[in-house]
Amino acid sequence: MAEKTVVSLAGDGIGPEVVGETRRVIDAVAAEHGLSITWQDHIIGGASIDAHGTALTDDVLAACQASDAVLLGAVGGPKWDTTDPDAPRPEQGLLGLRAGLRLFANLRPVKPFPALYDASPLRRDRIEGTDLLVIRELTGGIYFGERGRDADSAYDTCLYTKDEVRRVAEWGFRAAQGRSGRVTSVDKANVLESSRLWRETVLEVAVDYPDVALDHMLVDNAAMQLVSRPSHFDVIVTENMFGDILSDIAAMLTGSLGMLPSASLGAPDARSGKRKALYEPVHGSAPDIAGQGIANPLATCLSAAMMLRYSLDCAGGADRIEEAVAGLLEEGHRTPDLGGALTTREVGDLLVARAIGG
Repeated sequence: MAEKTVVSLAGDGIGPEVVGETRRVIDAVAAEHGLSITWQDHIIGGASIDAHGTALTDDVLAACQASDAVLLGAVGGPKWDTTDPDAPRPEQGLLGLRAGLRLFANLRPVKPFPALYDASPLRRDRIEGTDLLVIRELTGGIYFGERGRDADSAYDTCLYTKDEVRRVAEWGFRAAQGRSGRVTSVDKANVLESSRLWRETVLEVAVDYPDVALDHMLVDNAAMQLVSRPSHFDVIVTENMFGDILSDIAAMLTGSLGMLPSASLGAPDARSGKRKALYEPVHGSAPDIAGQGIANPLATCLSAAMMLRYSLDCAGGADRIEEAVAGLLEEGHRTPDLGGALTTREVGDLLVARAIGG
């Protein structure tokens, strides 16, 4: 049996519920594919603020750095909302993880399941054939720039270097080579100097990928195109804030935020060749339904499938989970966010049965 260590960060709100079911599914599939996973449980976000006064402790970060992968549920909630710039916020835990693990590329695949075409707020004919990948830069931009405020003003600096743009652009072009061979680089180059640097650098990278078609799109136009003709896109590469917004728009093509997985990947280690990685659903902590047992665990399960594929050398297990999710939906099984009545646990039971029996 291949042995791997995964840090499990359930987080806040519905995080413990969806991570709990996902771990049951992963354990069932891993055993079938010769993989033994040791789970290490730690806290992050609001739970960590309550326990330690900070959203991410040094010990938890060290555990994540030493692991083969990290699985995260969700962080945040109204309990910790504040406008005090000096108060800890749950989201600082996630940003700290990205920085501490040097994660620079966030991959969000958006491929609506045919069984959920009618669950999307968009017409079926708009979303049929959609299969796109949003690659969001994670370590630069306005989220990590210098910021400050006084009594009557505040500022947040959007800063990018060519190296930051280049490495995420290269991810996009390589991904496109294994897909439909098209990259759309999204920026705001008509207004922002950082976007002009972004566009220039992407053009430089494109020279090394003559087999990939490149086009540039302003972010406001990209938002419109995502809801008017999403099947036009193959790979979208964009900066941190734009990627955050556009990927949530794209999530609604699937019918629910509860269906969208993500992987955040770092650079390969110079000696081992392995890369640090964090896997999490795109949805938030949903405090309004936390503890009710009705959260949709499918996005977390699909994120864990990406974990099996990218970090744990178990592509067969990833395929099994994705097939189980597709089969469950085809049979009409749904949690309330998709118009059904199944509980989180019941979905987990069905996935375990399908994944093992499939």
